[in-house]
Amino acid sequence: MMKHLFNLFFLLIMSQTLSAQNDFKQQQLSFERVNTAYTEKWNGLQEELLHKGFKENFQLYIAAYKSEGKLEVWLKAKNLRYFSLFKTFDFSAHSGTLGPKTKKDDLQTPEGSYFIERFNPQSRFYLSLGINYPNAADLQRSGSNDPGSAIYIHGSRVTVGCIPLTDEKIKEVYLLAVEAKNNGQTQIPVQIFPFRMTKENMNTKLPGFPQHNAFWKTLQVAYDYFEKHKNPA
Repeated sequence: MMKHLFNLFFLLIMSQTLSAQNDFKQQQLSFERVNTAYTEKWNGLQEELLHKGFKENFQLYIAAYKSEGKLEVWLKAKNLRYFSLFKTFDFSAHSGTLGPKTKKDDLQTPEGSYFIERFNPQSRFYLSLGINYPNAADLQRSGSNDPGSAIYIHGSRVTVGCIPLTDEKIKEVYLLAVEAKNNGQTQIPVQIFPFRMTKENMNTKLPGFPQHNAFWKTLQVAYDYFEKHKNPA
């Protein structure tokens, strides 16, 4: 009897979870820009997913490299341990210099480990995905300064510290994030690096930015971990 009740309870919880996930996608589809993005991009993305061996039930990881101006989208099936590179997108604009964001209006794009905390289907910049800047490390680094906020991966070709990808490219990234969340991924990691933090690049870049030496070495640990394990730390 108890086992039967437990099974019913488990099925009820699973049903509610799946319903909540599907409700999220349906809620997003109620916005014109998201609906348009699915109409224009989803069939092509599905073909690319199939061609590269990804099923629709995937999880998402995003890595961005400021110096190179590249944003990488990595995917993996839930039952696999490793992410595989799916697509790479070019930044459509740059802001600030290398180094972390430390205060409001400094034009810097943050550096560090974050996650997507907001889907904005009615962004000023077409569609946008907000990250959880400032995190605890950012707040500590900012000290008494206002660290700023509202950092997004978004459309358009302008930026004052965000990561812009053009409207056409953000449609694809946004849809992949919607699908990942709808598949049950509660936290989509986003890691932003100043550059590809190889030993050679570190030796080249550090002399020009000695003030970031300690911070960049901690970021290099996260970079090396992903390179080795194909999973964010």
